Amino acid sequence: MKSSRILVLSAFAAAAIACQGGKAAVDCTVADAPSTALLLKQLNGTTPVTLDTVKTDAAGHFSYKVKVAEGNPEFVYVYKGDTRLASLLLESGEKAVVEADTLGNFRVSGSAGSALLKEGDDAFRAYVGNLLALSEAGAPNSDIAKEYVRHYREAVKFVMVNSKSLAVIPVLYENIGGSTATFSGLSDALVFRSACDSLKTVYPDSKYVKALDAEAQRRINLFEISNRMKNAEERAYPNVKMPSVNGTPAEIDSLDAKAILVYFWDDREATHKLFNQDVLKPVYEKYKARGLEIYAISINPDKAAWAQVVKAQELPWINVNDGLGTASRSLYTFNVASVPAMIVLTYSGMDFISGEKQLRAKIEKALK
Repeated sequence: MKSSRILVLSAFAAAAIACQGGKAAVDCTVADAPSTALLLKQLNGTTPVTLDTVKTDAAGHFSYKVKVAEGNPEFVYVYKGDTRLASLLLESGEKAVVEADTLGNFRVSGSAGSALLKEGDDAFRAYVGNLLALSEAGAPNSDIAKEYVRHYREAVKFVMVNSKSLAVIPVLYENIGGSTATFSGLSDALVFRSACDSLKTVYPDSKYVKALDAEAQRRINLFEISNRMKNAEERAYPNVKMPSVNGTPAEIDSLDAKAILVYFWDDREATHKLFNQDVLKPVYEKYKARGLEIYAISINPDKAAWAQVVKAQELPWINVNDGLGTASRSLYTFNVASVPAMIVLTYSGMDFISGEKQLRAKIEKALK
């Protein structure tokens, strides 16, 4: 009977110990702040939001327990008004002992993550102080740029060396006045991605890592777009790729022609069909051998009916139709508001054409 009671008490004690998990303790003393109301804030995304209000005793001391899930450290900050007194990165089960003053200087023990967070924070504060000193001294921009490069390199080193700690996250988001970021270059997307991938191996469920993952992907997307734009050939006109009358895709960029007439029309309109026979066919026959190609885009959503007209009229040029009618993307690409519309594309650019006379003159000039 006694043995059973011991087992029950032991199980109860184990449960009590388990219940104590999921929390971290903060033991803080703020010099020159007796009986003072302080704010505790917790990081939400990249912004500290109020967690609770505490009041120090006559010695400027307070104790507080923060909910911290196992394996998911939390960023917690101590504020007096708008002044941040201490920054903490707390693991479940830790007890951070903090000695601070009302100017934002502090020491911390008992929390390895908090000590590392302070190291990054101190480096950034020193950097901002150096920039202010250079500015007040009227230093040349080159000196300010050197100070930025120095801090940037130190920040990259900090992120790489401590890649398994969440303490790198505030460093990645450093900025002065909300606009001048340490990691502002497009290629810094690679730093974000490397840091995030490393943190995922340690804290896969952390809300901070998930937010960093989204930001890293956003930056990677911008970086890739920038690279594609840099590597793209210079274009004098937009490109369109649409299904041709025989079902195969036809692309303007793939055409080997000195001049391309992009012709928007509606095969349901009798006047458009007459224009094909009376104007476009003679123009095409005259200039095809000299380097003219016609890329005719129909806006009839009935592709079967359009194909019958193309075949009945025996139109010899490239005929395309995406079946979207007036919602066709090609209309917006070329900024066409109504049909018929003619645009002549040459190496020097693109020109909207009105009427047969202007069409012949433009093509003749382009194919000289």
